[in-house]
Amino acid sequence: MPTLPSGAWDVLSTSITPYLFTIGGFLLAVFAIARLLSERRQPSNTLAWLLIIVLLPYVGVPLYLLIGRRKLQRVARRRSHIAASRRIVRQTPVLPPPCSTAQTINQTGAGVVTGGNHVEFISDGEQAFQTFLEHIRSARREIHITTFILSRDAVGRRLVDALTEKARQGVKVRLLLDGVGSLFASFGFCRPLREAGGEVVRFLPVLPLTSRGYANLRNHRKIAVFDRTTAIVGGHNLAQHYMGPKAWRKRFADFGAVLRGPAVIELNDVFLTDWCFASRQSYTALQERWTEPAPPPAGDSILQVVPSGPDLDGDPLYDGVLSMIQEAEASIWIVTPYFVPDEVLQRSLIVKARAGCDVTVIVPARSNHPITDFARRHYLRELQKAGARVMLFQPGMLHSKGVIIDYRIGLVGSANFDMRSLFLNFEISVLVYSPGDVAGMRNWARSLLERCRPAPQDRRRDRPLRTMAEDLSRLLAPLL
Repeated sequence: MPTLPSGAWDVLSTSITPYLFTIGGFLLAVFAIARLLSERRQPSNTLAWLLIIVLLPYVGVPLYLLIGRRKLQRVARRRSHIAASRRIVRQTPVLPPPCSTAQTINQTGAGVVTGGNHVEFISDGEQAFQTFLEHIRSARREIHITTFILSRDAVGRRLVDALTEKARQGVKVRLLLDGVGSLFASFGFCRPLREAGGEVVRFLPVLPLTSRGYANLRNHRKIAVFDRTTAIVGGHNLAQHYMGPKAWRKRFADFGAVLRGPAVIELNDVFLTDWCFASRQSYTALQERWTEPAPPPAGDSILQVVPSGPDLDGDPLYDGVLSMIQEAEASIWIVTPYFVPDEVLQRSLIVKARAGCDVTVIVPARSNHPITDFARRHYLRELQKAGARVMLFQPGMLHSKGVIIDYRIGLVGSANFDMRSLFLNFEISVLVYSPGDVAGMRNWARSLLERCRPAPQDRRRDRPLRTMAEDLSRLLAPLL
């Protein structure tokens, strides 16, 4: 048989290798694009990923596989099974939807409307800290807490110590921490709580890497449930920047709510669903161990608990926010640390502002994420041109989240007004439909104006470098 001369194999392999890499890159790109197009995404998000995958396949494909997935089908299937069994044994009284927004969300299967609740808003970090401590100390049977950030600072230590003490007293403590936001607090920092009998679980950990890990899908929910009778929701993480025993000039301005009544059961159900996915415990077994009756009516507030994220087939929070904006007759007030809407939400706000609706957006003058500040400039400038009012909170960081429509609907929870919260993160929101509660949210939003200044008319072309940074960040906005 003929044989190749010495060194010919080296020449042949050297000449073929680039072609093999080209073919491999092409096949990887085709695979990633097929998966990308099969997911229901916003056009801008799809286009951004397509550009990265096509132009830089050896970078774009691994990046997409690591952080590009938007839905967890396995979790969605498990959640649908839990929801089916939940409807069979539902203890909370369900009311008919009071408006089209409630009906829109109800049709997604993500949230039901409940009556007989009581709402108390939390508007500063000292109140939030004292509220957490008081409810931890008064709990007698069970404490469920999920948070994005548990910090290894003095506030985090005080709260872990309080939870540890309750675990020693026999209270069942379950603490669910996001695998990225609480990366350094989920190990030795919580060891005393584990040793006292409490349970601490990481949600979608990234260290060590596992097949279940999706680095871009984070649990941004903040839920605390005490004895299944009282719950705390909002934007407060468990850290000094968000709460503490004394006022601190660097503390973020945040917002939350203490709930009592049947809506607490809905929030607890969201926690248990997350907990069972992260811990691989049985949802049915956890429910069977709880023999206490459902909480009695605590007031006359009408609420709708709305979970959203990769564990649901659709996007109920996005659908609800869009419906709220379109339903508005006189005013739309949005309070958010990061304002990066998609094209549909932005266009809806512009149309409402041009029609004479009071569209007011309150954002921090400077947030803790500069790239989102650049990304928001285009959207805020468009709203100003349409007649909307843009107010800049100062000094300090505004971390509060809220939407108030007329005097009829309010939204409080963990979600920011950006595409990450609306389409990627696990979030929790509560819609309030009672006039008194909505008025309370409007009073809170008005109080923020005392620390705001009107945003100046943005002259974009005066600074070319700033313009370039804005354009680049806006291009990346769907991936932020």
